[in-house]
Amino acid sequence: MGFYELFLIAVGLSMDAFAVAVCKGLNMPRLNYRQGVVIALFFGVFQAVMPLIGWFLGQQFASSISAFDHWIAFALLSFIGGKMILEALKKDTGDEASARFDLTEILILAIATSIDALAVGITFAFLNVSIGSSVCLIGATTFVLSFIGVLVGHKFGAKYKNKAELFGGVILVLIGVKILLEHLGVIGF
Repeated sequence: MGFYELFLIAVGLSMDAFAVAVCKGLNMPRLNYRQGVVIALFFGVFQAVMPLIGWFLGQQFASSISAFDHWIAFALLSFIGGKMILEALKKDTGDEASARFDLTEILILAIATSIDALAVGITFAFLNVSIGSSVCLIGATTFVLSFIGVLVGHKFGAKYKNKAELFGGVILVLIGVKILLEHLGVIGF
């Protein structure tokens, strides 16, 4: 597998993280570069670590993991998205509550958006792929795109606050539904 193929895989894997990063940026009343880097770092690290774990698991667990990975991603993304929707529909109690930076939430989102990367890592175990350079490329691509996502999200979120949070929550739920429907074969890959 060549560099361009791996890069396209990295971009594809990072799209969910990019979308979630946009949602997190939507919720920032003031752009905080440090928080943007932390968000991008969480997503980049998890997108890199999951294929590595999948690569180690290899062939013997492929069917076990693929049987339920989409349900885990769906549940986590729907939970976080639903929480964002409920918060957006509540009366505005001030910028402090909506601008809260929750590392636990970011950790859950990073795990949820990287579960597909675990399956890619299992695939890597069957191919002649340099796992070290592959996970570095996936992690770096996801980091960059996630940071850009935070910037893009902030650009729109500062103007639209509650509507942006509602929109972000709906996007997360839809990403979870998309993952579920893809794995159930309802929509094509």
